[in-house]
Amino acid sequence: MNIEGLDITRNTHSSIKIITQSKRTIYIDPFQIQEGEKADYIFITHEHYDHCSIADIRKIMKQETVIITVPDCQSKLAGMPVKGIQLVKPGDKFSTPHFEVIVVPAYNLNKHFHAKEHQWVGFILRIDGKTIYHAGDSDVIPEMKSLVNLNVIFVPVSGHFTMNAKEAAHLINFLKPKFAIPIHYGAGVVGTLHDAEEFKSLVKDVNVIIL
Repeated sequence: MNIEGLDITRNTHSSIKIITQSKRTIYIDPFQIQEGEKADYIFITHEHYDHCSIADIRKIMKQETVIITVPDCQSKLAGMPVKGIQLVKPGDKFSTPHFEVIVVPAYNLNKHFHAKEHQWVGFILRIDGKTIYHAGDSDVIPEMKSLVNLNVIFVPVSGHFTMNAKEAAHLINFLKPKFAIPIHYGAGVVGTLHDAEEFKSLVKDVNVIIL
């Protein structure tokens, strides 16, 4: 779907594909995907199997692919025949030839699944003049409150491992991006379409798109 001038697809769960105006293909947390466009960039938020899926990365990688991820994924990715693997941590900022990246924290406040000390992440991408935020696996954390001028947010809604639909809706109502897309459901891991629909029903004055 064309959203803010970008071709955006949600495969399932938290798996997102973005094709930029310059035809660069970006994947975030590829999982349970079919063969498709080969990746110029692959972003991986953390090492859990439903986010750092080696089988899925192999389907979309090419020699020119750059993988951007956290140190906990390094051993899984060792020997991948790609152009490079860039390790990041919360707070990092850098530019590729095609977009800017801000690395932000993603963690649980009252659960043990995604501890803050792991330094797992979400990603803010500034592409073609638009600001895109993939929150990764996270609760609503204090660091999110300072985010402004977001065009598109991919936000988890499943609960249990992450924020739930009500918490996600509260966040979106506070941040007021142009578009919000619910993720982290529908792959048989946790969460269902009902969570996405509940989230949409609770969001006010923001365009919610269920992909």
